[in-house]
Amino acid sequence: MKKYKVVVTDDRYGSYKEENKVLSELGITVDIHNFSIPEEAKKILKDADAVLVNLFLLTKDIIDSMENCRVIVRYGVGYDNVDVDAATAKGIWMSRVPDYSLEDVSDHALALLLSSVRKIAYKDRKVREGKWNLHKDWPAFRIAGKTLGILGFGAIARVLFRKISSLGLEKVLIYDPYVPTAEIEKLGGTPASLEDLVSQSDFISIHAPLTKETEGIISEKEFTDMKANCILVNTSRGPLVNEEALYQALKNGQIAAAGIDVFNSEPLTANSPLRTLENITLTDHTGWYSEESIVELKTKAAENVLAVLKGGKPVYPVNNIE
Repeated sequence: MKKYKVVVTDDRYGSYKEENKVLSELGITVDIHNFSIPEEAKKILKDADAVLVNLFLLTKDIIDSMENCRVIVRYGVGYDNVDVDAATAKGIWMSRVPDYSLEDVSDHALALLLSSVRKIAYKDRKVREGKWNLHKDWPAFRIAGKTLGILGFGAIARVLFRKISSLGLEKVLIYDPYVPTAEIEKLGGTPASLEDLVSQSDFISIHAPLTKETEGIISEKEFTDMKANCILVNTSRGPLVNEEALYQALKNGQIAAAGIDVFNSEPLTANSPLRTLENITLTDHTGWYSEESIVELKTKAAENVLAVLKGGKPVYPVNNIE
């Protein structure tokens, strides 16, 4: 049996029993690394048959140096840290795991929304400081009877839509130019333009992938057009929202609050002005996380590798090399 080399570029999990269990069919034990510089990665990946990547940046230069690789798998939904065009040009499959944390991210988006609506994080801080009667400081409004806007209507957004449908919303506006209007309507949503979603929604939850088209999709103009009582939630990718514009909108009262799990720079910089605001709930890009989701993610990532090394396609291909 051929001896395959499967490399993890950046160790995020400590244990790789799920990957090794799946890949044991081909006698593979994954090779775990924590690359910090391209030269180190190029040396190790030169003869790798498959690559599993978390957050490490796989550039064209690194991919071009890979002589044996047949598949790159990104642990997670997004893959903006991998040069997919370079992989395609080299005849390397690019894959991901888009459906491992549907319940978890949708739970997190809903939790950020509920926390922002009811001012939970703010009130927790103030009660710890000895404050009381906090409802006088910052009015709260019911969710029932309001309008939710969902920007991007992929798998996670659809699970959120199912969960939030029981809260008595008047309507749910959905903007996704890649989803047919009839499909949105069949599921009970109201198709909307980006402009209408931004201006009419009381709450907005972002679930779009990060692409050249979506980067900065929420910026100064969009915040200007939002309702003053609007609450923005982002559990997708940080660069979808212009952070400076977000800061100014929250500081100046253009919108009421925000719940943010993802940022332009991660970890969130120590001097980020977002840290100074009371009307924002910040979490550490862990919307994807639960103990169950980690097992599912690692198992499915390895199944992508196994499928290709056995001569097939990855389970979740991003590109097409046929």
